[in-house]
Amino acid sequence: MTDRDFEARHLETLDRDLGRMTTFEQATAFVGRPLIGKGIAFLFLLAAALFATIAFSDADNPVLIILAATFGAYMALNIGANDVANNMGPAVGANAVTLGGAIAIAAICETAGALIAGGDVVSTIAKGIIAPESLGSVDVFIWAMMAALLSSALWVNLATWVGAPVSTTHSVVGGVMGAGIAAAGFAAVSWDQMGMIAASWIISPIMGGAIAAGFLWFIKERIIYRDDKIAAARTWVPVLVGVMAGVFAAYLSMKGLKNLIKIDLATALAIGGGIGVLIWGVMIPVIRRQSEGLENRNKSLKVLFGIPLIVSAALLSFAHGANDVANAVGPLAAIVQASQSGQFVDTFAIPLWVMLIGAFGISFGLFIFGPRLIRIVGNEITKLNPMRAYCVALSAAITVIFASWLGLPVSSTHIAVGGVFGVGFFREWYAQRRVPMARRIAPEPAVIAREERRRRKLVRRSHVMTIAAAWVITVPAAALLSAIIFKVISVLAA
Repeated sequence: MTDRDFEARHLETLDRDLGRMTTFEQATAFVGRPLIGKGIAFLFLLAAALFATIAFSDADNPVLIILAATFGAYMALNIGANDVANNMGPAVGANAVTLGGAIAIAAICETAGALIAGGDVVSTIAKGIIAPESLGSVDVFIWAMMAALLSSALWVNLATWVGAPVSTTHSVVGGVMGAGIAAAGFAAVSWDQMGMIAASWIISPIMGGAIAAGFLWFIKERIIYRDDKIAAARTWVPVLVGVMAGVFAAYLSMKGLKNLIKIDLATALAIGGGIGVLIWGVMIPVIRRQSEGLENRNKSLKVLFGIPLIVSAALLSFAHGANDVANAVGPLAAIVQASQSGQFVDTFAIPLWVMLIGAFGISFGLFIFGPRLIRIVGNEITKLNPMRAYCVALSAAITVIFASWLGLPVSSTHIAVGGVFGVGFFREWYAQRRVPMARRIAPEPAVIAREERRRRKLVRRSHVMTIAAAWVITVPAAALLSAIIFKVISVLAA
């Protein structure tokens, strides 16, 4: 063997060893990636517990407050992992923004909504589900809130693992109801309120889906299937953006900023109408300039809806942070208030540190665990483009305003996902209705193979069934889990 052959064989062996090391490093990184996320989540829970330890070391019940702070941080992480996907998922699925960009926008807007316009006063018992007096003592009340907080967080965590977007507010309501029943019996529950919540399981997604489908029909008929798509877009896109601006102005006036200034529905609608007309006028020259040089095809239309879609998703995240964070950390604030004062009251202020736990917990949960649900909502239920995703975002805001006017306790999760379902099912119906001329000339066979029928479905039925089942069992599952946890806490604390 010559020196050259020996050197070549040596280099070949070295390449194989380096290849094995590279493969090992890649495998280690792949396996360790989930552990890094869980490690960051654990550090956040530890930080919340340490803060509560330092801040409330002189309290009468420091251990309870420390545990409650940890449970509240855990709940906030799960909200970020599950609930926020409904706002940013459609924009990501439509390729209007990258996954990283969506997470950054949502984290900033959710945190801003929670800290700027977050609920500083909430009901002690999740919108009147349970009367505090029925629980008998402050200790029982604290145990019930602890059970509700932990059970709702565990349920949302399980739903995220399964891949089902669920309502965190309904999870909290179920947790409070279960703990209340375990503590004071079925008579303690306001069943009228629970009936309204149960009705919202059906009303919310149907209303959101119908409105989203209606806007998509309008876009198809007035813009997409016109001979001159660009001219039609110049006429109607400013109108649609104006509608979006007006709806969100009314929505944020009435809901997102309700804790900074009290605004009734009529005033909010007047504000929304004025801003909508203003934005419509501003967008006319903007869309005209943006559409110059675009080809007369559907791909060009996606460009015109991209920025409005991103803005609408950001506004939805802000409104979500302003409204739903308070519901999630409400039990934590109730525990702190009751443990410090020794009594429970109908309403109370949420401390800033509790809102910080909620706001930053949502951001961490979204960053670490949110991508999976974002992909499911944005890509795996039905195929979205900027026009379809825009319809989903617009329907979410309109449905919340309409439901608030009717007094229905709807879920933003149900509305947004219902909008995605509505867009997908409408596309199926519209595709069958708008049969191409070629198929009219050459009719399809009377019997179509099962695989072909399945291929033509534009909505994945497996996700429909999984998500619908998760919605239906959220309240009873969280209630059962909460009742068990309450009994365990009662035994340990006795």
